[in-house]
Amino acid sequence: MGILDMKFFNFIGIKRKPKAPWQKFYQKKHMNIIVPNINVYEYFYNHAQMYLDNTAIEYYGNKRSYRKFLEEIDTCSKAFKSQGVRKGDVVSIISANVPEALISFYALNKIGAVCNMLHPLLSENEIKDILNKYSTALVVAMDITYSKIKNIIKDTDVYKTIIISAKDSMGFLMKMGYEVTQGYKVEKPRKSENYIYWKEFINLGLNYTEGSKSITGKDFPAAILQSGGSTGTPKGIVLSNGNFNAATIQAKIALPDLNSNDVILGIMPIFHGFGLEVSINDAFCVGAKVVLVPTFKASEFDKLLIKYKPSVLVGVPTLFEALTNNTRMENVNLSNLKYVIAGGDSFNKSKVNKINDFLHSHGAKTNFTQGFGMTEAVAAVSFDLKYASRPGSVGIPWPGTYVKIVKPETDEEVPYGTDGEICISGPTVMLGYYNDEKETNNALHIHKDGNIWLHSGDIGVMDKDGFITYKQRLKRMIISSGYNVYPSQIEEVLEKHPAVLDSSVIGIPHPYKVEVAKAYIVLKKGYHDNENLRNELLSLCEKNLAKYSIPKEWEFRKSLPKTIVGKVDFRKLQEENMRMRKNEK
Repeated sequence: MGILDMKFFNFIGIKRKPKAPWQKFYQKKHMNIIVPNINVYEYFYNHAQMYLDNTAIEYYGNKRSYRKFLEEIDTCSKAFKSQGVRKGDVVSIISANVPEALISFYALNKIGAVCNMLHPLLSENEIKDILNKYSTALVVAMDITYSKIKNIIKDTDVYKTIIISAKDSMGFLMKMGYEVTQGYKVEKPRKSENYIYWKEFINLGLNYTEGSKSITGKDFPAAILQSGGSTGTPKGIVLSNGNFNAATIQAKIALPDLNSNDVILGIMPIFHGFGLEVSINDAFCVGAKVVLVPTFKASEFDKLLIKYKPSVLVGVPTLFEALTNNTRMENVNLSNLKYVIAGGDSFNKSKVNKINDFLHSHGAKTNFTQGFGMTEAVAAVSFDLKYASRPGSVGIPWPGTYVKIVKPETDEEVPYGTDGEICISGPTVMLGYYNDEKETNNALHIHKDGNIWLHSGDIGVMDKDGFITYKQRLKRMIISSGYNVYPSQIEEVLEKHPAVLDSSVIGIPHPYKVEVAKAYIVLKKGYHDNENLRNELLSLCEKNLAKYSIPKEWEFRKSLPKTIVGKVDFRKLQEENMRMRKNEK
Protein backbone atom coordinates (compact mmCIF):
# COMPACT_ATOMS: atom_id res chain seq x y z
CA MET A 1 0.00 0.00 0.00
CA GLY A 2 1.43 3.38 -1.00
CA ILE A 3 1.25 6.51 1.08
CA LEU A 4 -1.36 8.02 -1.25
CA ASP A 5 -3.61 4.97 -0.92
CA MET A 6 -3.89 5.27 2.84
CA LYS A 7 -6.67 6.79 4.87
CA PHE A 8 -5.56 8.98 7.74
CA PHE A 9 -7.10 10.93 10.55
CA ASN A 10 -6.89 14.54 9.37
CA PHE A 11 -6.89 17.27 11.98
CA ILE A 12 -9.56 19.75 10.93
CA GLY A 13 -9.55 21.90 14.04
CA ILE A 14 -10.94 21.59 17.53
CA LYS A 15 -14.68 21.03 17.20
CA ARG A 16 -15.55 21.77 20.79
CA LYS A 17 -13.09 23.64 22.99
CA PRO A 18 -11.89 21.45 25.90
CA LYS A 19 -11.11 22.92 29.30
CA ALA A 20 -7.86 24.88 29.22
CA PRO A 21 -6.96 26.41 32.60
CA TRP A 22 -3.52 27.32 31.20
CA GLN A 23 -4.98 29.76 28.64
CA LYS A 24 -4.44 32.65 31.07
CA PHE A 25 -0.72 32.36 30.34
CA TYR A 26 -1.21 33.02 26.61
CA GLN A 27 -2.69 35.79 24.54
CA LYS A 28 -6.14 34.88 23.20
CA LYS A 29 -4.90 34.72 19.59
CA HIS A 30 -2.24 32.18 20.59
CA MET A 31 -4.87 29.68 21.70
CA ASN A 32 -6.21 29.53 18.15
CA ILE A 33 -3.12 29.29 15.95
CA ILE A 34 -3.72 29.32 12.21
CA VAL A 35 -1.70 26.76 10.25
CA PRO A 36 -1.20 27.80 6.60
CA ASN A 37 -2.18 25.32 3.90
CA ILE A 38 1.37 24.89 2.57
CA ASN A 39 4.16 22.33 2.91
CA VAL A 40 7.22 22.42 5.18
CA TYR A 41 9.53 23.61 2.39
CA GLU A 42 7.25 26.55 1.47
CA TYR A 43 6.97 27.63 5.11
CA PHE A 44 10.74 27.50 5.47
CA TYR A 45 11.34 29.23 2.10
CA ASN A 46 8.97 32.09 2.92
CA HIS A 47 10.69 32.82 6.22
CA ALA A 48 14.22 32.35 4.88
CA GLN A 49 13.74 35.30 2.49
CA MET A 50 14.31 37.59 5.47
CA TYR A 51 17.66 36.00 6.32
CA LEU A 52 19.26 35.09 2.98
CA ASP A 53 22.73 36.33 3.95
CA ASN A 54 22.70 34.76 7.41
CA THR A 55 24.51 31.51 8.04
CA ALA A 56 22.04 28.64 8.03
CA ILE A 57 24.45 25.76 8.64
CA GLU A 58 27.94 25.52 10.01
CA TYR A 59 29.58 22.12 9.63
CA TYR A 60 33.16 21.60 10.78
CA GLY A 61 33.91 25.25 10.06
CA ASN A 62 32.29 25.24 6.61
CA LYS A 63 29.39 27.72 6.49
CA ARG A 64 26.31 27.85 4.25
CA SER A 65 24.14 30.92 3.95
CA TYR A 66 20.38 30.60 3.67
CA ARG A 67 20.70 31.73 0.06
CA LYS A 68 23.17 28.93 -0.72
CA PHE A 69 21.11 26.40 1.23
CA LEU A 70 17.96 27.22 -0.76
CA GLU A 71 19.85 26.99 -4.04
CA GLU A 72 21.16 23.54 -3.10
CA ILE A 73 17.67 22.41 -2.10
CA ASP A 74 16.31 23.54 -5.48
CA THR A 75 19.04 21.70 -7.40
CA CYS A 76 18.59 18.61 -5.25
CA SER A 77 14.83 18.57 -5.86
CA LYS A 78 15.48 18.58 -9.61
CA ALA A 79 17.97 15.74 -9.21
CA PHE A 80 15.33 13.67 -7.42
CA LYS A 81 12.84 14.46 -10.18
CA SER A 82 15.38 13.36 -12.78
CA GLN A 83 15.50 9.99 -11.04
CA GLY A 84 11.75 9.51 -11.22
CA VAL A 85 10.75 10.61 -7.71
CA ARG A 86 7.23 12.02 -7.72
CA LYS A 87 4.56 13.31 -5.36
CA GLY A 88 3.65 10.71 -2.72
CA ASP A 89 6.75 8.53 -3.22
CA VAL A 90 8.55 7.42 -0.07
CA VAL A 91 12.31 8.07 -0.07
CA SER A 92 14.37 6.80 2.87
CA ILE A 93 17.15 8.92 4.36
CA ILE A 94 19.59 6.87 6.44
CA SER A 95 21.89 9.46 7.90
CA ALA A 96 23.39 11.26 10.85
CA ASN A 97 23.29 15.08 11.07
CA VAL A 98 25.04 16.11 7.85
CA PRO A 99 24.04 18.94 5.47
CA GLU A 100 23.27 16.57 2.56
CA ALA A 101 20.57 14.84 4.60
CA LEU A 102 18.86 18.17 5.40
CA ILE A 103 19.12 19.33 1.79
CA SER A 104 17.47 16.05 0.78
CA PHE A 105 14.72 16.42 3.39
CA TYR A 106 13.60 19.85 2.17
CA ALA A 107 14.13 18.97 -1.51
CA LEU A 108 11.91 15.90 -1.22
CA ASN A 109 9.27 17.89 0.62
CA LYS A 110 9.34 20.50 -2.16
CA ILE A 111 8.37 17.88 -4.76
CA GLY A 112 5.77 16.27 -2.51
CA ALA A 113 7.71 13.11 -1.67
CA VAL A 114 7.61 11.63 1.83
CA CYS A 115 10.87 11.36 3.82
CA ASN A 116 11.35 8.17 5.80
CA MET A 117 14.03 9.05 8.37
CA LEU A 118 16.18 6.15 9.62
CA HIS A 119 19.01 5.69 12.09
CA PRO A 120 22.26 4.67 10.34
CA LEU A 121 23.04 2.22 13.17
CA LEU A 122 20.00 0.06 12.45
CA SER A 123 20.86 -3.55 11.64
CA GLU A 124 20.78 -4.67 8.02
CA ASN A 125 17.62 -6.73 8.57
CA GLU A 126 15.88 -3.79 10.27
CA ILE A 127 16.79 -1.61 7.29
CA LYS A 128 15.55 -4.24 4.84
CA ASP A 129 12.22 -4.68 6.66
CA ILE A 130 11.59 -0.93 6.80
CA LEU A 131 12.52 -0.32 3.14
CA ASN A 132 10.09 -3.06 2.12
CA LYS A 133 7.37 -1.90 4.51
CA TYR A 134 7.31 1.57 2.96
CA SER A 135 7.87 0.43 -0.64
CA THR A 136 11.00 2.56 -0.88
CA ALA A 137 12.47 2.70 -4.37
CA LEU A 138 15.21 5.27 -3.73
CA VAL A 139 17.50 5.71 -0.72
CA VAL A 140 19.85 8.46 0.48
CA ALA A 141 22.38 6.72 2.73
CA MET A 142 25.65 7.53 4.45
CA ASP A 143 28.61 5.52 3.21
CA ILE A 144 29.02 3.97 6.67
CA THR A 145 25.78 2.02 6.04
CA TYR A 146 26.91 0.50 2.71
CA SER A 147 28.39 -2.60 4.36
CA LYS A 148 24.84 -3.42 5.53
CA ILE A 149 22.89 -2.15 2.53
CA LYS A 150 24.87 -4.26 0.03
CA ASN A 151 23.68 -7.42 1.78
CA ILE A 152 19.96 -6.66 1.68
CA ILE A 153 19.37 -4.30 -1.24
CA LYS A 154 18.61 -7.16 -3.67
CA ASP A 155 15.71 -8.17 -1.40
CA THR A 156 14.04 -4.76 -1.71
CA ASP A 157 12.49 -2.63 -4.47
CA VAL A 158 15.26 -0.01 -4.19
CA TYR A 159 16.60 0.78 -7.66
CA LYS A 160 19.08 3.48 -6.68
CA THR A 161 21.06 4.45 -3.60
CA ILE A 162 22.57 7.93 -3.29
CA ILE A 163 25.74 7.71 -1.21
CA ILE A 164 26.59 10.63 1.06
CA SER A 165 29.50 10.97 3.45
CA ALA A 166 30.40 12.89 6.58
CA LYS A 167 33.24 14.46 4.54
CA ASP A 168 31.10 15.83 1.66
CA SER A 169 30.61 19.26 3.21
CA MET A 170 33.96 19.56 4.93
CA GLY A 171 36.63 21.98 3.78
CA PHE A 172 39.57 20.60 1.77
CA LEU A 173 42.02 20.14 4.67
CA MET A 174 39.36 18.75 7.01
CA LYS A 175 38.25 16.37 4.27
CA MET A 176 41.80 15.10 3.80
CA GLY A 177 42.21 14.64 7.54
CA TYR A 178 38.94 12.73 7.78
CA GLU A 179 39.92 10.40 4.93
CA VAL A 180 43.30 9.67 6.49
CA THR A 181 41.97 9.02 10.00
CA GLN A 182 38.51 7.51 9.41
CA GLY A 183 37.33 7.50 5.81
CA TYR A 184 39.73 4.81 4.63
CA LYS A 185 38.08 2.34 7.02
CA VAL A 186 34.64 2.78 5.42
CA GLU A 187 33.69 0.28 2.72
CA LYS A 188 32.34 2.17 -0.29
CA PRO A 189 30.46 0.98 -3.38
CA ARG A 190 31.75 1.33 -6.91
CA LYS A 191 29.77 3.81 -8.96
CA SER A 192 27.13 1.95 -10.98
CA GLU A 193 23.54 2.27 -12.13
CA ASN A 194 22.48 1.21 -8.62
CA TYR A 195 24.82 3.50 -6.66
CA ILE A 196 25.59 7.15 -7.25
CA TYR A 197 27.65 9.56 -5.15
CA TRP A 198 26.28 12.90 -3.95
CA LYS A 199 28.31 15.11 -6.27
CA GLU A 200 27.26 13.19 -9.40
CA PHE A 201 23.68 13.08 -8.15
CA ILE A 202 23.55 16.88 -7.71
CA ASN A 203 24.97 17.35 -11.21
CA LEU A 204 21.85 15.59 -12.51
CA GLY A 205 19.81 18.41 -10.99
CA LEU A 206 21.90 21.08 -12.72
CA ASN A 207 20.98 19.54 -16.08
CA TYR A 208 17.27 19.03 -15.30
CA THR A 209 15.19 21.66 -17.09
CA GLU A 210 11.67 20.90 -15.88
CA GLY A 211 10.07 22.33 -12.73
CA SER A 212 10.45 20.52 -9.44
CA LYS A 213 7.66 21.91 -7.26
CA SER A 214 4.53 19.93 -6.40
CA ILE A 215 1.52 21.47 -4.67
CA THR A 216 0.92 19.77 -1.32
CA GLY A 217 -1.05 21.23 1.57
CA LYS A 218 -1.01 20.94 5.32
CA ASP A 219 -2.85 17.59 5.42
CA PHE A 220 -0.41 15.88 3.04
CA PRO A 221 2.19 13.50 4.58
CA ALA A 222 5.66 15.03 4.98
CA ALA A 223 7.69 12.46 6.88
CA ILE A 224 7.71 9.07 8.53
CA LEU A 225 9.54 8.78 11.85
CA GLN A 226 10.06 5.55 13.72
CA SER A 227 8.73 4.84 17.20
CA GLY A 228 7.89 1.92 19.44
CA GLY A 229 4.17 2.78 19.49
CA SER A 230 1.96 1.63 22.35
CA THR A 231 3.05 -2.02 22.09
CA GLY A 232 6.81 -1.47 21.93
CA THR A 233 7.07 -2.85 18.39
CA PRO A 234 8.36 -0.61 15.57
CA LYS A 235 5.82 1.79 14.12
CA GLY A 236 6.06 4.30 11.31
CA ILE A 237 4.60 7.61 12.51
CA VAL A 238 3.21 9.58 9.57
CA LEU A 239 3.45 13.33 10.17
CA SER A 240 1.88 15.92 7.90
CA ASN A 241 3.16 19.25 6.62
CA GLY A 242 0.66 20.88 8.95
CA ASN A 243 2.03 18.95 11.93
CA PHE A 244 5.53 20.34 11.36
CA ASN A 245 4.40 23.87 10.56
CA ALA A 246 2.09 24.00 13.57
CA ALA A 247 4.97 22.91 15.81
CA THR A 248 7.12 25.72 14.40
CA ILE A 249 4.40 28.31 15.00
CA GLN A 250 4.01 27.06 18.56
CA ALA A 251 7.77 27.25 19.18
CA LYS A 252 7.87 30.89 18.09
CA ILE A 253 5.24 31.70 20.71
CA ALA A 254 6.62 29.52 23.50
CA LEU A 255 10.26 30.54 22.86
CA PRO A 256 9.87 34.27 22.15
CA ASP A 257 13.57 35.06 22.64
CA LEU A 258 14.63 32.76 19.78
CA ASN A 259 15.80 34.87 16.82
CA SER A 260 18.18 35.16 13.87
CA ASN A 261 21.17 35.95 16.10
CA ASP A 262 21.00 32.60 17.84
CA VAL A 263 23.32 29.62 17.46
CA ILE A 264 21.91 26.14 18.06
CA LEU A 265 23.98 22.99 18.43
CA GLY A 266 22.38 20.39 16.16
CA ILE A 267 23.31 17.38 18.27
CA MET A 268 19.90 15.71 18.49
CA PRO A 269 19.56 13.29 15.54
CA ILE A 270 17.41 14.25 12.56
CA PHE A 271 15.74 10.82 12.52
CA HIS A 272 14.12 11.80 15.82
CA GLY A 273 11.18 14.24 15.96
CA PHE A 274 12.76 16.31 18.72
CA GLY A 275 15.96 16.71 16.71
CA LEU A 276 14.38 17.31 13.31
CA GLU A 277 11.78 19.81 14.49
CA VAL A 278 13.10 21.62 17.57
CA SER A 279 16.84 21.61 16.79
CA ILE A 280 16.58 22.10 13.03
CA ASN A 281 13.27 23.24 11.52
CA ASP A 282 12.35 25.67 14.31
CA ALA A 283 15.82 27.22 14.12
CA PHE A 284 15.72 27.62 10.34
CA CYS A 285 12.34 29.33 10.46
CA VAL A 286 13.70 32.18 12.61
CA GLY A 287 16.95 32.55 10.67
CA ALA A 288 19.21 31.10 13.37
CA LYS A 289 22.48 29.27 12.72
CA VAL A 290 22.52 25.51 13.22
CA VAL A 291 25.88 23.92 13.99
CA LEU A 292 25.54 20.33 12.82
CA VAL A 293 27.21 17.68 14.98
CA PRO A 294 26.99 14.26 13.28
CA THR A 295 28.81 12.40 16.03
CA PHE A 296 28.54 13.66 19.58
CA LYS A 297 31.48 12.88 21.87
CA ALA A 298 30.86 13.65 25.53
CA SER A 299 34.58 14.15 26.11
CA GLU A 300 34.62 17.01 23.57
CA PHE A 301 31.52 18.85 24.78
CA ASP A 302 33.61 21.63 26.31
CA LYS A 303 35.32 22.27 22.95
CA LEU A 304 31.95 22.62 21.19
CA LEU A 305 30.70 25.11 23.78
CA ILE A 306 33.88 27.20 23.67
CA LYS A 307 34.15 27.23 19.88
CA TYR A 308 30.53 27.91 18.88
CA LYS A 309 29.14 29.70 21.98
CA PRO A 310 25.59 28.38 21.41
CA SER A 311 22.66 30.32 22.78
CA VAL A 312 20.39 27.25 22.69
CA LEU A 313 21.13 23.73 23.91
CA VAL A 314 18.59 21.05 23.01
CA GLY A 315 19.19 17.51 24.20
CA VAL A 316 18.25 14.31 26.00
CA PRO A 317 19.46 13.04 29.41
CA THR A 318 22.78 11.67 28.12
CA LEU A 319 23.74 15.07 26.71
CA PHE A 320 23.16 16.86 30.00
CA GLU A 321 24.94 14.11 31.93
CA ALA A 322 27.88 14.74 29.59
CA LEU A 323 27.64 18.47 30.32
CA THR A 324 27.77 18.13 34.09
CA ASN A 325 30.29 15.27 34.18
CA ASN A 326 32.86 16.74 31.78
CA THR A 327 35.97 17.36 33.85
CA ARG A 328 37.18 20.14 31.51
CA MET A 329 34.13 22.38 32.01
CA GLU A 330 35.57 24.30 34.96
CA ASN A 331 36.45 27.47 33.06
CA VAL A 332 33.75 27.31 30.37
CA ASN A 333 31.50 30.39 30.39
CA LEU A 334 27.83 29.63 29.65
CA SER A 335 26.47 33.18 30.00
CA ASN A 336 25.48 33.16 26.30
CA LEU A 337 22.78 30.52 26.86
CA LYS A 338 19.15 31.64 26.41
CA TYR A 339 17.46 28.25 26.46
CA VAL A 340 18.53 24.86 27.80
CA ILE A 341 15.83 22.46 26.67
CA ALA A 342 15.47 18.79 27.52
CA GLY A 343 13.32 16.17 25.87
CA GLY A 344 13.26 12.47 25.14
CA ASP A 345 12.91 11.43 28.77
CA SER A 346 11.98 12.95 32.11
CA PHE A 347 14.37 14.32 34.73
CA ASN A 348 13.70 14.01 38.42
CA LYS A 349 14.02 17.03 40.74
CA SER A 350 17.48 16.14 42.00
CA LYS A 351 18.85 15.96 38.44
CA VAL A 352 17.16 19.23 37.51
CA ASN A 353 18.66 20.92 40.57
CA LYS A 354 22.08 19.49 39.76
CA ILE A 355 21.95 20.81 36.19
CA ASN A 356 20.69 24.24 37.28
CA ASP A 357 23.45 24.52 39.88
CA PHE A 358 25.97 23.63 37.18
CA LEU A 359 24.56 26.18 34.71
CA HIS A 360 24.46 29.01 37.23
CA SER A 361 27.96 28.26 38.51
CA HIS A 362 29.17 28.67 34.90
CA GLY A 363 27.52 32.03 34.35
CA ALA A 364 24.22 30.98 32.74
CA LYS A 365 21.34 33.36 33.46
CA THR A 366 18.70 30.86 32.35
CA ASN A 367 17.30 27.74 33.94
CA PHE A 368 17.20 24.21 32.66
CA THR A 369 13.74 23.60 31.27
CA GLN A 370 12.02 20.38 30.37
CA GLY A 371 8.83 19.51 28.60
CA PHE A 372 6.72 16.56 27.66
CA GLY A 373 6.51 15.35 24.10
CA MET A 374 6.22 12.39 21.81
CA THR A 375 7.01 11.77 18.17
CA GLU A 376 3.32 11.14 17.53
CA ALA A 377 2.82 14.86 18.21
CA VAL A 378 5.99 15.91 16.29
CA ALA A 379 8.02 16.56 19.42
CA ALA A 380 6.75 18.99 22.05
CA VAL A 381 3.35 18.88 23.77
CA SER A 382 4.00 20.94 26.90
CA PHE A 383 6.85 23.08 28.11
CA ASP A 384 8.03 24.82 31.27
CA LEU A 385 7.95 28.36 29.91
CA LYS A 386 10.01 31.25 31.23
CA TYR A 387 6.82 33.18 31.92
CA ALA A 388 4.81 30.16 33.12
CA SER A 389 6.99 27.88 35.19
CA ARG A 390 6.36 25.48 38.03
CA PRO A 391 9.30 23.49 39.44
CA GLY A 392 8.95 19.75 39.02
CA SER A 393 6.41 20.03 36.22
CA VAL A 394 6.78 19.64 32.45
CA GLY A 395 4.93 22.92 32.04
CA ILE A 396 1.71 23.84 30.31
CA PRO A 397 0.47 22.70 26.87
CA TRP A 398 1.89 24.57 23.90
CA PRO A 399 -0.43 27.15 22.31
CA GLY A 400 -3.11 25.49 20.20
CA THR A 401 -2.56 22.10 21.83
CA TYR A 402 -5.03 20.70 24.36
CA VAL A 403 -4.22 18.14 27.03
CA LYS A 404 -6.42 16.24 29.44
CA ILE A 405 -5.85 13.41 31.91
CA VAL A 406 -8.10 10.36 31.65
CA LYS A 407 -8.58 7.13 33.51
CA PRO A 408 -6.17 4.70 31.78
CA GLU A 409 -7.64 2.76 28.85
CA THR A 410 -10.82 4.89 28.90
CA ASP A 411 -11.97 8.28 27.62
CA GLU A 412 -13.14 9.31 31.11
CA GLU A 413 -11.48 12.54 32.30
CA VAL A 414 -10.26 12.56 35.90
CA PRO A 415 -10.30 15.55 38.31
CA TYR A 416 -7.33 17.91 38.62
CA GLY A 417 -4.67 16.45 40.88
CA THR A 418 -5.48 12.85 39.93
CA ASP A 419 -3.07 10.55 38.13
CA GLY A 420 -4.14 9.23 34.73
CA GLU A 421 -3.16 8.83 31.09
CA ILE A 422 -2.08 11.98 29.24
CA CYS A 423 -4.19 12.64 26.12
CA ILE A 424 -3.40 15.24 23.46
CA SER A 425 -5.48 17.00 20.82
CA GLY A 426 -4.32 19.64 18.39
CA PRO A 427 -2.65 20.41 15.06
CA THR A 428 0.59 18.53 15.81
CA VAL A 429 -1.10 15.15 16.36
CA MET A 430 0.05 12.62 13.75
CA LEU A 431 -1.99 11.40 10.81
CA GLY A 432 -1.52 7.83 12.02
CA TYR A 433 0.79 4.83 11.95
CA TYR A 434 1.80 3.75 8.45
CA ASN A 435 -0.36 0.89 7.18
CA ASP A 436 -1.40 -0.11 10.70
CA GLU A 437 -5.06 0.64 11.26
CA LYS A 438 -5.26 -1.36 14.48
CA GLU A 439 -2.41 0.49 16.19
CA THR A 440 -3.65 3.84 14.84
CA ASN A 441 -7.08 3.19 16.33
CA ASN A 442 -5.48 2.21 19.64
CA ALA A 443 -3.68 5.55 19.78
CA LEU A 444 -6.19 7.97 18.22
CA HIS A 445 -9.69 8.13 19.68
CA ILE A 446 -12.62 10.41 18.88
CA HIS A 447 -13.97 11.43 22.27
CA LYS A 448 -17.47 12.62 23.15
CA ASP A 449 -16.49 16.21 22.37
CA GLY A 450 -15.95 15.21 18.73
CA ASN A 451 -12.21 15.89 18.87
CA ILE A 452 -9.43 13.46 17.95
CA TRP A 453 -7.34 12.64 21.01
CA LEU A 454 -3.96 10.95 21.03
CA HIS A 455 -3.64 8.52 23.96
CA SER A 456 0.01 8.81 24.95
CA GLY A 457 0.50 5.72 27.07
CA ASP A 458 2.09 8.02 29.67
CA ILE A 459 0.91 8.68 33.20
CA GLY A 460 0.71 12.23 34.45
CA VAL A 461 -1.26 14.63 36.60
CA MET A 462 -2.55 18.16 35.86
CA ASP A 463 -3.12 20.82 38.48
CA LYS A 464 -5.91 23.42 38.44
CA ASP A 465 -3.70 25.89 36.53
CA GLY A 466 -2.91 23.42 33.74
CA PHE A 467 0.62 22.49 34.79
CA ILE A 468 1.43 18.86 34.00
CA THR A 469 3.64 16.60 36.08
CA TYR A 470 4.90 13.58 34.21
CA LYS A 471 5.07 10.31 36.12
CA GLN A 472 6.15 7.60 33.68
CA ARG A 473 5.10 5.22 30.93
CA LEU A 474 1.80 3.48 31.68
CA LYS A 475 3.37 0.13 30.78
CA ARG A 476 6.24 0.84 33.17
CA MET A 477 4.05 1.20 36.24
CA ILE A 478 4.45 -1.58 38.80
CA ILE A 479 1.36 -3.00 40.54
CA SER A 480 2.47 -4.41 43.89
CA SER A 481 -0.20 -5.88 46.20
CA GLY A 482 -2.72 -3.69 44.38
CA TYR A 483 -0.71 -0.49 44.92
CA ASN A 484 0.66 1.67 42.08
CA VAL A 485 4.45 1.87 42.27
CA TYR A 486 6.20 4.47 40.14
CA PRO A 487 9.79 3.57 39.14
CA SER A 488 10.60 7.23 38.40
CA GLN A 489 9.75 8.14 42.01
CA ILE A 490 12.11 5.45 43.34
CA GLU A 491 14.86 6.56 40.93
CA GLU A 492 14.56 10.13 42.19
CA VAL A 493 15.07 8.99 45.77
CA LEU A 494 18.04 6.75 44.90
CA GLU A 495 19.76 9.55 43.00
CA LYS A 496 19.70 11.78 46.07
CA HIS A 497 22.50 9.62 47.46
CA PRO A 498 25.90 11.18 46.66
CA ALA A 499 27.26 7.85 45.39
CA VAL A 500 24.57 7.27 42.76
CA LEU A 501 25.22 8.47 39.21
CA ASP A 502 22.25 6.85 37.48
CA SER A 503 19.50 4.34 38.18
CA SER A 504 16.61 2.47 36.63
CA VAL A 505 13.84 0.54 38.34
CA ILE A 506 11.72 -2.26 36.87
CA GLY A 507 9.04 -4.60 38.15
CA ILE A 508 9.92 -8.24 38.73
CA PRO A 509 7.55 -11.16 39.48
CA HIS A 510 6.66 -11.94 43.10
CA PRO A 511 4.78 -15.05 44.34
CA TYR A 512 1.99 -13.19 46.14
CA LYS A 513 2.54 -9.45 45.61
CA VAL A 514 2.41 -10.00 41.81
CA GLU A 515 5.30 -7.56 41.27
CA VAL A 516 7.97 -5.82 43.34
CA ALA A 517 10.62 -3.25 42.42
CA LYS A 518 14.18 -4.08 41.41
CA ALA A 519 16.76 -1.27 41.22
CA TYR A 520 19.68 -1.13 38.79
CA ILE A 521 22.30 1.35 39.96
CA VAL A 522 25.38 2.96 38.43
CA LEU A 523 27.79 4.41 40.98
CA LYS A 524 29.96 7.49 40.59
CA LYS A 525 33.68 7.09 40.20
CA GLY A 526 35.36 6.22 43.49
CA TYR A 527 32.32 4.48 45.04
CA HIS A 528 31.89 0.70 45.33
CA ASP A 529 29.09 -1.72 46.08
CA ASN A 530 29.31 -2.86 49.69
CA GLU A 531 27.07 -3.63 52.65
CA ASN A 532 27.32 -0.14 54.12
CA LEU A 533 26.28 1.50 50.86
CA ARG A 534 23.33 -0.86 50.44
CA ASN A 535 22.20 -0.11 53.99
CA GLU A 536 22.42 3.63 53.30
CA LEU A 537 20.33 3.27 50.14
CA LEU A 538 17.78 1.14 51.95
CA SER A 539 17.55 3.68 54.78
CA LEU A 540 17.11 6.50 52.23
CA CYS A 541 14.23 4.59 50.61
CA GLU A 542 12.61 3.81 53.97
CA LYS A 543 12.58 7.51 54.82
CA ASN A 544 11.21 8.70 51.48
CA LEU A 545 9.06 5.90 50.04
CA ALA A 546 6.01 3.90 51.02
CA LYS A 547 6.93 0.41 52.20
CA TYR A 548 5.47 -1.23 49.07
CA SER A 549 7.69 0.96 46.82
CA ILE A 550 11.03 -0.01 48.38
CA PRO A 551 13.13 -2.14 45.98
CA LYS A 552 13.38 -5.80 46.97
CA GLU A 553 16.36 -6.48 44.71
CA TRP A 554 19.46 -4.41 43.89
CA GLU A 555 21.93 -4.75 41.05
CA PHE A 556 24.99 -2.54 40.57
CA ARG A 557 26.32 -1.98 37.05
CA LYS A 558 29.00 0.01 35.27
CA SER A 559 26.39 1.41 32.86
CA LEU A 560 22.73 1.13 31.88
CA PRO A 561 21.50 0.20 28.39
CA LYS A 562 20.36 3.18 26.34
CA THR A 563 18.04 3.52 23.36
CA ILE A 564 19.26 5.07 20.11
CA VAL A 565 18.10 8.50 21.31
CA GLY A 566 19.75 8.28 24.72
CA LYS A 567 16.92 7.15 27.00
CA VAL A 568 17.56 4.44 29.57
CA ASP A 569 16.23 1.30 27.88
CA PHE A 570 14.17 -0.20 30.70
CA ARG A 571 12.70 -2.76 28.27
CA LYS A 572 16.16 -4.30 27.83
CA LEU A 573 16.48 -4.58 31.58
CA GLN A 574 13.08 -6.26 31.74
CA GLU A 575 14.07 -8.70 28.97
CA GLU A 576 17.40 -9.48 30.65
CA ASN A 577 15.63 -10.11 33.94
CA MET A 578 13.12 -12.45 32.30
CA ARG A 579 15.88 -14.43 30.57
CA MET A 580 17.84 -14.70 33.80
CA ARG A 581 14.84 -16.04 35.70
CA LYS A 582 14.05 -18.58 32.96
CA ASN A 583 17.65 -19.83 33.09
CA GLU A 584 17.46 -20.16 36.88
CA LYS A 585 14.44 -22.43 36.48
